[in-house]
Amino acid sequence: MSEIDSRASVAQSATIWNGARIGAFAVIGEDVELGEECVVEPHAVIYGPARIGRKNRFYSFCAIGGEPQDLTFADERVFLEVGDSNQFREFVTVSRGTKKGGGTTRIGSHNMFMAYAHVAHDCQVGNHTIFVNGGTLAGHVSVEDHATIGAFCTIHQFCRVGRHAYIGALSAITQDVPPFSKVVQARDVRSFGVNTIGLERHGFAPERIQAIERAYRLLLRSKLNTSQAVEQMRASLNGSEDVSELIQFIEAAERGLIK
Repeated sequence: MSEIDSRASVAQSATIWNGARIGAFAVIGEDVELGEECVVEPHAVIYGPARIGRKNRFYSFCAIGGEPQDLTFADERVFLEVGDSNQFREFVTVSRGTKKGGGTTRIGSHNMFMAYAHVAHDCQVGNHTIFVNGGTLAGHVSVEDHATIGAFCTIHQFCRVGRHAYIGALSAITQDVPPFSKVVQARDVRSFGVNTIGLERHGFAPERIQAIERAYRLLLRSKLNTSQAVEQMRASLNGSEDVSELIQFIEAAERGLIK
């Protein structure tokens, strides 16, 4: 038997299989087939037509199976198909297909869609993929098995992401990503010195800020490498607890330091 909270809204045409659990204020729309042992948490929404497999979990405030975000959509009968054992975290959105794109958005099995991820109309997602927070597919994108879409990545329509590919966070993808590859958009992140205004607002005395600024001049504006700059900090600014904290932070870095 399924467990449906009395405050949930379940359409008469929906099919709910055994062992499913539907929380308060969740909405199951017309022509949704919800598989065995699925969990729909409070306030989650699933629209149809949609065929949902077994053991999927829909977290609060996700919206699955909504109309495609396409200006040419004219209320055609289009579909969403979802496999088994997927997780759709908070505020994830997945659109149904469009007639011109084949009519069906498909998602395989054992995928993780973290908060705010988006799968647009007519996308085809394989199995065992990970969409990190905010990962976004435009329409007609294909993502193959075991691919990882990094946080806040955007993937242009009709692009393909191959098997076992890894896309680093904040990348804008406009071409196909080959299988087995690591891809990341070029970064030019650098330090612009001391957060002087912030330190003043938090009550740092002028002499404390001056010591920190001197340390950063050694780190960023001298011709010394990082190790040499740290040696100079120790030699000339040894009395500053703030500089000592900076030195300890630098020496504990395992992923390098933004300069």
